[in-house]
Amino acid sequence: MGVIKVTGTVETQSRVLVAREERVQAKTLLERLAGSDDLVVELPHDLTASVPRELAGIIRQVLEAMASGGTVTVGSMPDELTTTVAAEQLGVSRTTLMKMINRGDIAAHKVGSHHRLKTADVRAFKRARLARQRAALAELRDLEDELDAR
Repeated sequence: MGVIKVTGTVETQSRVLVAREERVQAKTLLERLAGSDDLVVELPHDLTASVPRELAGIIRQVLEAMASGGTVTVGSMPDELTTTVAAEQLGVSRTTLMKMINRGDIAAHKVGSHHRLKTADVRAFKRARLARQRAALAELRDLEDELDAR
């Protein structure tokens, strides 16, 4: 069982840049949490609280991002997005997003005359696109290694 100690107050931040020391701390904590799904938080005044598995999974993802030296951004979004917001999330123009919707690349529904996208669908599309990009990069690296070996 892993333990996270909470002291002081929580600052409101939307982006956390990870310093070297924090990256090392995150790696150490991940090693201590290895193989355990249980997480307990130590609170001030000798209080403890069990963290639900779903929330522990999110904390683990944050720790993994920190351990790899990434930036952690925390935010919230509504269940449904306008095409403008969805396009921003995907890093494409609204016009490109509308073409993607019309081709059936990403699910959307109409509210009156306007298209709306489920946040979960936008996130899933973004994850799938990232996975395809990573696979293509890995394939390119393999090809490069193969050509270098000749």
